[in-house]
Amino acid sequence: MVAGGAPPPGGGVALVLGDERWSRLAVGTRVATTGRAAATDPGDEAVALVVASGGPGVTGPPGALDAGAAALRSRLLEATDDLPGDARGLVPGAAVGDTSRVPADLATAMRTSGLTHVTAVSGAHVAVLGVAVLALTAGLPRPARTAACALVLAGFVLLVRPEPSVVRAAGMGAVALAGLAVGRRSRALPALAATVTVLLVVDPWLARSYGFVLSVVATGAIVLLAPALVRRVPGRVPRWAAVALAVPVAAQAACAPVLVLLDPGVSLYAVPANLAAAPAVAPATLLGLAATLAAPVAPTAAAALARVAAVPSGWIGTVARTAAGLDGARLAWPGGPGGALLLAGVTAAGLVLVLVRRAPRLRALVGGGLALVLLLAVPGATAPLAALAPGGGPPEGWRVVQCDVGQGDALVVRTGTASAVVVDVGPDGPAAGACLDALGVERVDLLVLTHHHADHVGGLPGVLAGRRVERALVSPLPEPAGQARRTVDALEAAGVPVDVGLADAGPGAVGDRDPDGEGRAGDVAWTVLWPVASRVPVAAALDPPADGGGGEEANDASLVVHLRAPGLDVLALGDVEPEAQERLAALLPGAPGEGGGPGTAVDVVKVAHHGSAHQSARLAQALAPSVALVSAGAGNSYGHPARSTVELYRATGALVLTTDRCGAVTVAEEGDRLRVWAGCL
Repeated sequence: MVAGGAPPPGGGVALVLGDERWSRLAVGTRVATTGRAAATDPGDEAVALVVASGGPGVTGPPGALDAGAAALRSRLLEATDDLPGDARGLVPGAAVGDTSRVPADLATAMRTSGLTHVTAVSGAHVAVLGVAVLALTAGLPRPARTAACALVLAGFVLLVRPEPSVVRAAGMGAVALAGLAVGRRSRALPALAATVTVLLVVDPWLARSYGFVLSVVATGAIVLLAPALVRRVPGRVPRWAAVALAVPVAAQAACAPVLVLLDPGVSLYAVPANLAAAPAVAPATLLGLAATLAAPVAPTAAAALARVAAVPSGWIGTVARTAAGLDGARLAWPGGPGGALLLAGVTAAGLVLVLVRRAPRLRALVGGGLALVLLLAVPGATAPLAALAPGGGPPEGWRVVQCDVGQGDALVVRTGTASAVVVDVGPDGPAAGACLDALGVERVDLLVLTHHHADHVGGLPGVLAGRRVERALVSPLPEPAGQARRTVDALEAAGVPVDVGLADAGPGAVGDRDPDGEGRAGDVAWTVLWPVASRVPVAAALDPPADGGGGEEANDASLVVHLRAPGLDVLALGDVEPEAQERLAALLPGAPGEGGGPGTAVDVVKVAHHGSAHQSARLAQALAPSVALVSAGAGNSYGHPARSTVELYRATGALVLTTDRCGAVTVAEEGDRLRVWAGCL
């Protein structure tokens, strides 16, 4: 990196923010670029944040090893391209950690059910692979078996890329191989301690990696805590069953206080979900790896292996979705270090109740204290009681709620005592419906589905169930086609009138049925500001094909809706990308309220595309919102919300609240001011 015409002293890592061209670079590619650099926070691994002024200038291709690994991963994607349902994304995920095709709603379900480790390659994958190699080389001399295992381990790390959890697992694998080479059995705890010590000396930044920390504490718990739990299982239970139960319980107990720093919630069904999914993990991993190795030389065999791997992978997806869909799958929990310490204390108290048998007074004291802490300090435990208490439930006078639906969108604007406008319904699952239930919304005066991506329309069944929906607006672009077809069919089956939203379209301008651009829902006036021109006939938007169309342009066809409640302006930006945002900014009137638009300022803005790094500074500055809401799932693989986006909206004077850290966010009117409730405030 060169700053001010000269390279800075020493070296360092720079975090580069760029357009979509950067995401297409292969791992190992050498690039050069120019841009504006800003200092990062003290303690960050990156020494600078660079906003690239253009695309990457490629100065050299990836090395042979990186290129070979990329080719194997690419061929695996080709071999799994025709797999049905969740298996299309889970087979590459379980085999090589490639989650690029895991649907957003499935990724959310796996987080809720505690199954993200299936696609986050770490110790379990290395152990499965090592056992398989040792079994296949059972008849060879010890040096040959050691060499085979070492070669496979090195190749696997290169294939899945050296993420922190992979490095930790590989380090312990290397210690085990050293023991195998000299004919001595290695012990897990010293191996873990030695590996962690060496890795932190080599790269101290690993101590700040959540993946590394989770990998270490999970392994330590399995080594130290699981045997103690096994000893407490009644003797009539087979030992294999006791071990199968103790391992996920120990791992969950150790990891939960760390996970709550990423997501202020606890997965209540993580242990049973892991028990149900465990038998499928090893075959999914090994069959997926076999398909990976076969793909370059025998594509037909690779496709056949992938189809077999789809069976256990599909089961994992079914378990994740089922567990995430159960009532109470996720218990809201205080976030931040305080929440982590609280959960660690609660976990320790629970372990005392399980492991200590001969101190009844201590058990009674701990049990009573545990119940009191849960009732007083944990939102998920107090919410049912609070709703029954006088003044319980949502704050009096609430007007806007950004529901916490994970990696998706669901915005609610109140229109009456038990009615609202709803903009998007989040991913598949009950989250959006549960949010409306908690708010007491019995009628949806207007349902706006900004576009047909699954993280915006997947939760439609939960919203339609038990509620009357007066009218729905959909995007003029029916892509992805299959999802658009399912969405329109579900609305029509529920008897919901469906119209196309489009801004500034004259009669007959876009087809045989005119789109709608404005109207009223209760005491809320609404206007569609974007898109301003339709690329397909309106009839096609209301009767999409059953399949075809990848939906790549769906983001920029998102409906942007301006909602004007008495004394409150709300703008929902869907998933529009920077080019569309720039065009929208150019259309905004120069004075507030002029021409029916939002003017130069709004009270609340729902930030585009879950707070991705691709934002228009011009639009943010023109809107100058008092509150900026970002809906993103905790620990999502997209990097949402981007730090640059949060800082962009903070620079406009907005209070920026993100659901990945704050949970649901509620905005209410108090006189001529706004009051905001969120778990992070």
